[in-house]
Amino acid sequence: EAIYQPEGTQKVPRTVLQQPMIWAYVKDFGKLPDDICLVAVVDGLIVGATWSRLGCSYGKVDDSTPELAISVYPEYRGKGIGTRLLSSLLDAIHKIGYGKVSLSVDKSNYAVGMYLKAGFEILEEREHDYIMVKRWNNE
Repeated sequence: EAIYQPEGTQKVPRTVLQQPMIWAYVKDFGKLPDDICLVAVVDGLIVGATWSRLGCSYGKVDDSTPELAISVYPEYRGKGIGTRLLSSLLDAIHKIGYGKVSLSVDKSNYAVGMYLKAGFEILEEREHDYIMVKRWNNE
């Protein structure tokens, strides 16, 4: 669920996690000092998660900017869960002392609007996605 897949498209197989660009988000997560993961729980079930780390892949802008990712199960989308997860993660990243955070988002993903509302700007437009950055302290 963490990889955006437009409605009506065939789901990618779990083996995609073995690709180096994807594996970078998972490998040894939690062992690095600034790895952060937050989850949303509804009725005892984890229904969403957001995480960040330095040196990821698709949304990487430089070696000193963490990249974030977020995922909410489809049946829980549109309820503000993603927005709350994003806000909490941004607070945590900022408190650590980072001046900016980046992400990669598919152009067709409705979450683009959520990121823009949260203060992200489009840094780079690629064929299928945007690299977006939120800055604090005029970074």
